[in-house]
Amino acid sequence: MDAPKKKLRIKKKLSVWRYLALGYFIIIAAGSVLLILPFATKSGQTTNYLNALFTSVSATCVTGLVPYDTGLHWSGFGQAVILALIQLGGLGFTTFVSVLLMMRGKGLGIYERKIAMQTYGENFGGAGRLIKRIVLGSLSAELVGACLLCIRFVPDFGGLGVWYAVFHSVSAFCNAGFDLMGGAFGQEFVSLSNYAGDPVICIVIPVLIILGGLGFCVWGDVIDCKFNFKKFRLFTKVVLISSLVLIFGGTALYLLFERNNPEYAAFHFGQKLLCSFFHSATARTAGFSVTDPSSFSESGYLLTLVLMFIGGSSGSTAGGIKMSTFAVILMGMFAAFGGKRDVNIGNRRLDSALVGQALAIFFSYLSLVILSTLVICAAESAGFQETLYESVSALGTVGLSMSLTPQLHWFSKIILMLLMYTGRVGVLTLAAALASRKSRVSVRKPEESLFIG
Repeated sequence: MDAPKKKLRIKKKLSVWRYLALGYFIIIAAGSVLLILPFATKSGQTTNYLNALFTSVSATCVTGLVPYDTGLHWSGFGQAVILALIQLGGLGFTTFVSVLLMMRGKGLGIYERKIAMQTYGENFGGAGRLIKRIVLGSLSAELVGACLLCIRFVPDFGGLGVWYAVFHSVSAFCNAGFDLMGGAFGQEFVSLSNYAGDPVICIVIPVLIILGGLGFCVWGDVIDCKFNFKKFRLFTKVVLISSLVLIFGGTALYLLFERNNPEYAAFHFGQKLLCSFFHSATARTAGFSVTDPSSFSESGYLLTLVLMFIGGSSGSTAGGIKMSTFAVILMGMFAAFGGKRDVNIGNRRLDSALVGQALAIFFSYLSLVILSTLVICAAESAGFQETLYESVSALGTVGLSMSLTPQLHWFSKIILMLLMYTGRVGVLTLAAALASRKSRVSVRKPEESLFIG
């Protein structure tokens, strides 16, 4: 068989879904190799491979769960590797592949366009423009965010504050939740708690998180329609409205539930409001914190679980089941209770298959959370609340932690790694990647009814 035919056959065997899943796997493997190098740590000692792999998975899947404090354990080289993995995982390796192709003058072929569209959800004709917009928009947002964070970090840390500003800006925009504050203050896993109530940190970081969590397609539609809400696509309207409800609703509920939180005791109302806004934004996918999650009330704990499970927007740096999925399920429930045949949002009717797909995603995530919590609880001596929190955080690629991850054994860490990978690549993507490509004849069977409810 000649080379061109052999190459074509190999390419056909790798579906778009398998290409996506394999791409993330390769980046994770490469990152883990770099992180086990002795000069990747401040001590100069080689890191245990499982923990290096865990860190690489967490960074590439923009989660933030870590076995070591990033600022204390990793050297400047190790931190740079983690930042590169965050950027690759946040923007998607397909963007960089496509950019390289365009820089080499080859443009985007149908195969590359299809991969980009499966990741970012646009039409084939707009692939090149979308990718340019993703790169330029992301780098611009991260640059502006870094400049604003320099206002606080440079006076506090001098020249090193510039690196802290860049790192945290990229980590926030990519919804990763990695921080270097442990190295800055000499304390493990403090996240941004030393800046609780600080207006610069508590506004800039959440805004970057929100921008990254809205998604590239939402940006494009808002810009193309010149901020005219009436002209936005249905998807954009659903994402923006859902995001506003979750952000401001979450802020109000955190303010109510945590009014007696001991860590809020010394804060005035404005600082409490900033902290509540911060947690409402970060809980949906980012993983930063300004107060210890273990200090939350039971209501605040449950609210955080719900926000982590829902996540951000499809085609963004966020995780979770996604806001649009949640909105479709909610509208489907209202339609069913109202005895309506169609599921409508505004003046548009949704395809019935979309509701089924949304329910499949919801129950897949719920099943994975329950199963992983059950297994980890059986394998570890950790409590149920901490285990459930860590499992939802991993699958939602959030990164908020109740300090359980560093204490887990290898078996439980592997489970969390699989959850992070699944949450980033997507349940539907993995299902399609593992499915057989053999065509089957679709036969509709006789219809029957069941009693439900």
